[in-house]
Amino acid sequence: MSEVFVGVDSGGSKTLAVVVDAAGNELSRKSGAGANYAVSGLDWVVHTITSVVSEALSLAGVTDKPKAAWLGVAGTDRPEDYDALYPALSSVADKIKITNDGDLGLCALRDNVGVAVIAGTGAIAVGVDVNGKRDRTGGWGHIIGDEGSGYDIGRRGLQAAVRMADGRGVNTSLLDKILHKWSLHDPSEIIPKVYHNYDKALVASVAEIVFEAAAEGDQVSKQIIVDSIHEIALLALPLARRLEFPDGVVPLALCGGLLVGNTSFREGVLDILSQHCNLGQVEVVQEPALAAALAARNI
Repeated sequence: MSEVFVGVDSGGSKTLAVVVDAAGNELSRKSGAGANYAVSGLDWVVHTITSVVSEALSLAGVTDKPKAAWLGVAGTDRPEDYDALYPALSSVADKIKITNDGDLGLCALRDNVGVAVIAGTGAIAVGVDVNGKRDRTGGWGHIIGDEGSGYDIGRRGLQAAVRMADGRGVNTSLLDKILHKWSLHDPSEIIPKVYHNYDKALVASVAEIVFEAAAEGDQVSKQIIVDSIHEIALLALPLARRLEFPDGVVPLALCGGLLVGNTSFREGVLDILSQHCNLGQVEVVQEPALAAALAARNI
């Protein structure tokens, strides 16, 4: 078979591998569990990525090693992260490039220059300017950061629900909605649901309930969404100031479920950004793994 190339988007909720041929035609894709390096550790990340890539290649009928692969891995950004990952993942392809998953959004921008904002389970923004200078904001993880992310929205939704259950918070439809969604009969059952076999994706999934409640007019949920929009916009603004772009025009890529899958959320973020910086090319990156596979042809 002719040469093939692989792109991997490994985030907090899922890992997706896409295989393309030299002409850029997609041959196959395979998804698996989330693999955030900072949270899950080296062994899990390596196991997850090698497994989904192997299965994707099998689906494409490919038996030879890919020519190149671009692997976007959440929770990586320090030199020591890459020092550990490169040798452990060297078997994936003849040539590999490992970056933070946020960098995959830059693949959609001309010359890979601009700012990419990712809002999914976590939240981060990365930027590269015309001089090749790289910078980032966010990406601090769910314990001390990830403001505005799906996890953050879900966590705040749960907090609002249990505060209402205690009588410490205002009325919100979130409590009943969460109990119904999780087939629970009493608020106290939320404790084992969340803490036994703790799963970030479970907390992040509550974001869908918050969006639903907000659409129905729940004021608590609406405020959570408003706050989250501001937090996600805030990720991009320092990069727009610190990095150098021609004529001050900032190319922007938007990635992740919150920005790709929710039009009103995305428009809210763009509205704030347009008030504070001069936006140029704006790309909504629906397929970061595919973008990485296509970019891998030039590694």
